[in-house]
Parts: sequence; C-alpha cells; structure tokens
Amino acid sequence: MQIVSRTALALTLLAGSFPVLAQTHWGVEKTMHIGGTGGWDYLTVDAPNHRLFVPRSTHTMVIDADSGKTLGDIPGQKNAHGVALVPQVGRGFITDGGGAIVVFDLKTYGVLGKLASEPDSDGIIYDRASDLVLAVSGDKGVLMTIKPGVDPVNGKIDPPIELGGAPEFLAVDGAGKAYINLEDKNQVAVVDLKARKVIAHWPVAPGGSPVGMSIDTKGKRLFIGCRKPAKMIVMSTETGKVLSDLPIGDGVDATRVYGGQAFASCRDGSLTVVGETAGKFGVVQTVKTASGARTMDVDAMTQKIYLPTAEFEPQAPGATGRPKAKPDSFTIVVVSRQ
Repeated sequence: MQIVSRTALALTLLAGSFPVLAQTHWGVEKTMHIGGTGGWDYLTVDAPNHRLFVPRSTHTMVIDADSGKTLGDIPGQKNAHGVALVPQVGRGFITDGGGAIVVFDLKTYGVLGKLASEPDSDGIIYDRASDLVLAVSGDKGVLMTIKPGVDPVNGKIDPPIELGGAPEFLAVDGAGKAYINLEDKNQVAVVDLKARKVIAHWPVAPGGSPVGMSIDTKGKRLFIGCRKPAKMIVMSTETGKVLSDLPIGDGVDATRVYGGQAFASCRDGSLTVVGETAGKFGVVQTVKTASGARTMDVDAMTQKIYLPTAEFEPQAPGATGRPKAKPDSFTIVVVSRQ
C-alpha cells in the first residue's frame, strides 16, 4: 500500500498543481558522471522506480537516479529525442527523428519493435485520460497518436493531425485537449483529441520561438519557455490569454511545474524558478547549474530535478554555434531543495 500511495502522490504532483506555498530555495546537490557516447535531448524520470531515461542520439540510456549507475542501454536509434512511459502495459516509447517510434520493454529494456513515423519525431508524452502516446513531427507539422497496446512489429500509428506549424513540445490537460508549441509560428496549437483536430491557435507574444512547455492542470495555466526573446510565458488554458511574461536564461529547452513553482532550464547554465503570490507571478530564484543543461525532468517523490549536460571544448574567440562536447564527459546535474 505504501508504494501505491507514493506513486499516486507523484502522479498528482507531476500533473501540475500550483498552490501558493512558502518560498523554497533550490541548489545543486551533486553532479553524476555518466559518460558514454552521443548527444542528448529530453530526459524522462520514472519516479516510482528511481530511473532516468536519457536519449543519446543512437541509443537511450537507463540510469539509476540515486547512484548514476547505468542499468540498461536501448540500441537502434538514428536520432533519439524523447521517451514516454506507459507502465500499465509495461512499455516505453522513444521518438527517433530518423522516422520511427521505438517500442521497448520497461523491465528488460529490450526493443519490442519499431513503428514507422513521420520524420523528425521529437517531443513525446503519454496522456492517461485518452490512453494515447502523443508525439510530434517538426518537419511534417503534425501530431501523431499511438495506442499503447499497438502491435510493435506490424502495427501503425494513427493518422496524423495537421497542426499548421512546426511543433516542438506538448502538454495535456487530462480532459481531452493537447497544447502544442509551434516554434516557427510563435503560437500554441490547441487540439481536441477526441475530434482529432486543431480548435485554436494562440500567440505567445511577447515571447517568441516557443519550445519548452508544461501545464498546471488545476490552475489551468501553461508555462511556455521561449527563446526569442528569452521569456517564460504564463498562459490560460481556457482562453489563451497571456497572464505573465518573465525573463529567463538563453537557450531554454524545457519547463516543468512542481510544488507551487515553475522551472525553466536553459543552455546558458541557469535554472529559473518562478513563483506566484496573490495572483502575481515573479522570478524567485535563478540557480546556477552547468553550461548546456537545457533540458530536465522532476522527480516528485524525491523532490529532485535532473538536468543532462557535458563538459565542452573551449571555443575560439568569435566562434558561434554549439561548442563540442568532450568525449565521455556526459553528466547529470541534480538540483534539490536546500
């Protein structure tokens, strides 16, 4: 019974309650050296089992969240981006930008099969309300839906839903709607999952180039990480009205909601913490993490945030673009309540 209770608590917190709580100070607890080859994108926490799933370009690592030990390695991807977990059927789903959704076993980490997908499959989540895995294709501008029990060898994804722009990441309200960032249109597309169509496009101005997204389902708000300019946009899920815009660091890639606060992880090595007091939103803390730590996920059971990154080669004066990661230097920065 204790395990069931803790799991239910984690799911409730991760769903996005945003109550007014006492301010909490966050700081870096430790940095775990993981090593291995490949880049990285979205990290996914499996809170009940204390595991981290981390796509590394051509493979996806399964890491013990406490020790940093590698528990498994799922091979066979061309350009892995994200992982969705569906414990009810014992499966995980990996978006491979090379044109596939990889289905794997959550116990053995063995690959069960690959579903042909639209190219550049990227952000992926599981929606418990509709019992669908949702994934987006940036190049094709569509939302893809997958039934968790699909035949992983001969099955197919559902017909795609046209979005009207290039999607990056998404969130669901648990009541039949999905909200999807359209990075090239500076909009959020609202999808009715039952009707399988877009029912609204909401601008994110004064933000632009929206990428990170998370949701407070009880408060009915979206927290959208924008790159151009660098802002966190707080948006009503009922009307699309922008309720607040707040400064964040450069190169955001993810936002999360937890424990009465919202977070934005940025490539410049900052984690912005946003709080709400009497209906007003504001930046309450900026945590120094590490350069390149642009994505993250939160473990609601342990109250820790995990951010993947690496050490980088120094760039020449005037050089632009992403710096090159040093070989075998992949790490995970752990941020916790102090």
